[in-house]
Amino acid sequence: MLPPLGGDAPGLLLAALGVAAALAVHQAVPAVPKLTAAVVLGIGAAHLPGLRPVVRGVARPGLSTAGKRLMRIGIVLLGLKLSLGDVLGLGWATVAMVLAVVAATFAGTWWLGRRLGLPGDQPLLVATGYSICGASAIGAVSQAAGSDEEDAAASVALVTLCGTLAIAVLPLLQHPLGLGEAEFGRWVGASVHDVGQVVATAQTGGAGALREAVLVKLMRVMLLAPLVAGVVVAVRRSRAGRGEAGGTAATRPPIVPLFVAGFLAMIVLRTTGVLPDRALTLAADAQELLLAAALFGLGSAVHLPTLLRTGGRIALLGLASWVMIAGVSYAGVLITT
Repeated sequence: MLPPLGGDAPGLLLAALGVAAALAVHQAVPAVPKLTAAVVLGIGAAHLPGLRPVVRGVARPGLSTAGKRLMRIGIVLLGLKLSLGDVLGLGWATVAMVLAVVAATFAGTWWLGRRLGLPGDQPLLVATGYSICGASAIGAVSQAAGSDEEDAAASVALVTLCGTLAIAVLPLLQHPLGLGEAEFGRWVGASVHDVGQVVATAQTGGAGALREAVLVKLMRVMLLAPLVAGVVVAVRRSRAGRGEAGGTAATRPPIVPLFVAGFLAMIVLRTTGVLPDRALTLAADAQELLLAAALFGLGSAVHLPTLLRTGGRIALLGLASWVMIAGVSYAGVLITT
């Protein structure tokens, strides 16, 4: 039972316990990424009879804070994994391939989600998660768009499930599809959602596959900033169309939110090479812990009965988008190698 604390403290304490549990799961089963375990544990906590009243009651403010503010800090630190030099070293053909994969996946998933009648911002958030970097991208775009917490949680659950399945399925397809080590790594980097899932999938193909996968994946992550800016512009126009534009800051979110500006600043800082390896390692550890706490918080907002009411449609969208990004990225790898 949680101590009688007030404000955000009970929820943040529960999120910290969730992170510790996720680390334990990863330690016991290394194939399960920490962030994936955090989401699943958050969903479980929201539905366990003993914990459910706490999650939906006294812990809700802190869990919401974890899902929002800690997510933003984690996304800022994510920028320290990126270097402009590394990405440009992939070559312009690979850069063009990644841009094409992201654009096709985002547009196709968003269009299909709208056609299927998914509620709220779910089409936008699922499209973001599949095309950029899974749950982290969903968190960033949901913050910028002011999306409903349940829409974000349902989208995270779907993208996490499909990304986890990729860990088991894609390695089985490497040799039937005739992909060498480097080609397999690029395919994984271009098609798998979360960074941890990319690492878990690509490492089965060898060190060369892992290196290519991480570089391609991090290039997709770089596209998070322009995507968030585009979403904010769209939100502004939508509000203006409904007569809500006004002149206040509350109705006009900045085109580049502060946490996205921080993300870009961290990319520049990493590119300068001034940070020692020890600092980068500590930042990477902190980023993973923060995102794990944020994803536990988001997972705890999932309400399975509500999700099941649109389960068939959202599952169809997930499957179709998964096939789409795998097919487009496979074609892109073949063209550029």
